[in-house]
Amino acid sequence: MKKIIQFSKFFPVAVVLSAAVIIAGIASVATRGINFGLDFKPGMIEEIKIANTVLEVTYNGTATVSLEASENGVDIVVSGIGEENRTVSIPYSEVSSVSDLAAKINDVNGVSAHIKNEVSLKDKKLFVSSGSSKNLGENPLRLFVADENSTVTADDVRDALKEFTNVDVKEAGQGADKNFQIRMGITGDEGKTLQSNANEALLKKDFGPGKEVVITKSDFIGAQFSQNLIRDSIILVLATLVLIFIYSAIRFHWDFALAAVIAIIHDSLIMVSFISFIQMEFSTTTLAAILTIIGYSINATVVILDRVRSDIKVVEAKTFKEILNSALTSTLSRSIITTLTTLFAVLALFFFTTGTIHDFSLALTVGLVSGCYSSIFIAGAFILAVRKNQKFTTVAAPSNISQFKPEEESDDAE
Repeated sequence: MKKIIQFSKFFPVAVVLSAAVIIAGIASVATRGINFGLDFKPGMIEEIKIANTVLEVTYNGTATVSLEASENGVDIVVSGIGEENRTVSIPYSEVSSVSDLAAKINDVNGVSAHIKNEVSLKDKKLFVSSGSSKNLGENPLRLFVADENSTVTADDVRDALKEFTNVDVKEAGQGADKNFQIRMGITGDEGKTLQSNANEALLKKDFGPGKEVVITKSDFIGAQFSQNLIRDSIILVLATLVLIFIYSAIRFHWDFALAAVIAIIHDSLIMVSFISFIQMEFSTTTLAAILTIIGYSINATVVILDRVRSDIKVVEAKTFKEILNSALTSTLSRSIITTLTTLFAVLALFFFTTGTIHDFSLALTVGLVSGCYSSIFIAGAFILAVRKNQKFTTVAAPSNISQFKPEEESDDAE
């Protein structure tokens, strides 16, 4: 007969150990706080491209002239004193090179286009810096084309901005669409302007002459938006717990459902405690790791609960403790193998990646170990505490765990 491991003997120690870690985690959050990442902080988001200047456009006249570069072409809007209000559109389909574009721009009265770099405009789009004024004057407005041969990487951009803290850089797109998204924690309009100017100066200095760093998009996220994001994240996790409780209550019984929810709350608190202990950056990626572990943990717990229900039908036992230990023993190998195989993939991410994926894998590693542990010891401890005084005799194939009959209420009791 297979040896039954007496897991129930370790329940008190496991509960005390978990309580101590969680209390220490709560104290850490209260004193040291959580290192919220840029996703949860007010800050600045910039999108930059490595580009070449192809044209410089100026205007000498009394009217107001503005230039806009879009995906379809270049539009010059003329309005005000001394000129008839009109818009001159120059689609890319009508020009094949920078020279052709410059010639059409020069046809507009008072507007001058100076060629800085002759390139073909086939399959290329021009753009301007987001911080530059679209109104033309004596100061030239520069038009750029993306440098498709640029070898600059996200690590290069990150190194150029190493003087600043709380910087996140992501690379997106390829070829002419290649750009870098920079996010920095900063507050206030004045700070935003100073930071943006500093970014551009550092990047241009680092990449050397001939490499234009063009800010194509600049946005600022306020404190109110960040607070709303934190609130919505908390609501998301709570809603997940409620739905899991409803499912488990329908699938099993209220005490089993509550045990499953307590187990995943335990795992979430352990992960948050760990994040606070090591001051890991808490970002949307970290939140995704917590939600992933919630799903993993409930799956592991449901397997054990299902085995408990199954064993009550076939295992001869006088107490619920015996049935629970039998079920935990039967599912132990499955729990360990599932955790280890998943852990191998997560550890590969941990050792061979950097940045947010590295933090994601570290959080998952802690969550996987906690999920396996809580499914056995925390969920089991709660169920046993609720039913510790309940004794059973074998009854014919109960359809729900709530149909278990205490020995004194059994049909065979005398």
